[in-house]
Amino acid sequence: MSAVMITRKARKWEKLPGKNTFCCDGRVMMARQKGVFYLTLFLIVGTCALFFAFECPYLALHLSPAIPVFAAVLFLFVMAMLLRTSFSDPGVLPRALPEEATFIEMEIEAANGSIPTGQRPPPRIRNVQINNQIVKLKYCYTCKIFRPPRASHCSICDNCVDRFDHHCPWVGNCVGKRNYRYFYLFTLSLSLLTIYIFTFDIVHVVMRSVGDGFLNTLKETPGTVLEVLVCFFTLWSVVGLTGFHTYLISLNQTTNEDIKGSWSGKNRVQNPYSHKNIIKNCCEVLCGPAYPSVLDRRGLMREDSAVLAAGTAPPPSSSATSSSSSSNPEPQTTKTTAPLIPNEHTPDDAKPGIPVPAEKSPSPTKPGIPVPAEKSPSPTKPGIPVPAEKSPSPKEEPHEKLPPLASPETDAETSIVKDKSH
Repeated sequence: MSAVMITRKARKWEKLPGKNTFCCDGRVMMARQKGVFYLTLFLIVGTCALFFAFECPYLALHLSPAIPVFAAVLFLFVMAMLLRTSFSDPGVLPRALPEEATFIEMEIEAANGSIPTGQRPPPRIRNVQINNQIVKLKYCYTCKIFRPPRASHCSICDNCVDRFDHHCPWVGNCVGKRNYRYFYLFTLSLSLLTIYIFTFDIVHVVMRSVGDGFLNTLKETPGTVLEVLVCFFTLWSVVGLTGFHTYLISLNQTTNEDIKGSWSGKNRVQNPYSHKNIIKNCCEVLCGPAYPSVLDRRGLMREDSAVLAAGTAPPPSSSATSSSSSSNPEPQTTKTTAPLIPNEHTPDDAKPGIPVPAEKSPSPTKPGIPVPAEKSPSPTKPGIPVPAEKSPSPKEEPHEKLPPLASPETDAETSIVKDKSH
């Protein structure tokens, strides 16, 4: 079988780093911890369902049919703001590419210069001027970027978020530049819905208690008691959260900046993003332009994958080739274990693996008889080509295969004749 490269088009959200989950082909973006978000849905839907089932029929009949209609509109608006906050990109910043990260690292090293051994390197920051005030940009070691002003890295989602406010488990997502206004509208509308339901629960109990008595009313409407308890405990947290974010919007400040004391510390640094006017600050946060996502989650990208095709053999790798060649070596023409002449042993100094100088190479037939170097190649050097005219003929030695070093008869006669001449 052989590997075939197949190129397919994939969405960019499939390769995005971080700890987010995507649904509906990248249209929905949330954090991985969604358990508290499901609890939020259950509390809102359950409380409203009890209200529509127990209180609305009686109130629509004895007071006004507009009561359930207004409650339904408010409920739909709350759900729309919740889903818009939870399913949207809060303003995640893309991480640097490997080339960009390398370039930034080189810039930082060049700016810091040589640091002595054991000395702590200076913090990686850059200074920018905003409204005649110096603001420090911090370097993110995970995303390999200098974060823009007011951006921070969320440890839960493992992403840098522009104008990071906080990570809210109740909505199952971060709250940042692109969904903060929807988060605030969600808390504001949920506060109104909670107050609305709590108020008409009390009205319903009072109206029925006039004719049936208080205890009989509680027995007849057990759902009302449950609604009152849920709304009572929810009211304080939701209304308090809405008031806190109203205060932050009036100052054009984020929760992260307020907790860290960025603009109210010992240095008494003024907030460079505030317009010194409550109305202008609220208009900028709630009525400013809608910023597009910089992730391009549903963009297409090419992805190559290797697939084994049936019926063909896989291409041998270099390691497999080397191992196969070492396990099945080709026969060496200069290596033999048989004696050079029948009934005679191979000299000790001519055994394979022991190099012998050419001028002192003994005769392959008789030890001690010198043979010219040009006619006696060393039998211990594999791979040296031997002329074809000196290879032994198969007719002369049919039963024993001699190595193609040289013709034994020719070399032996030549050496004997030279010896006699001397």
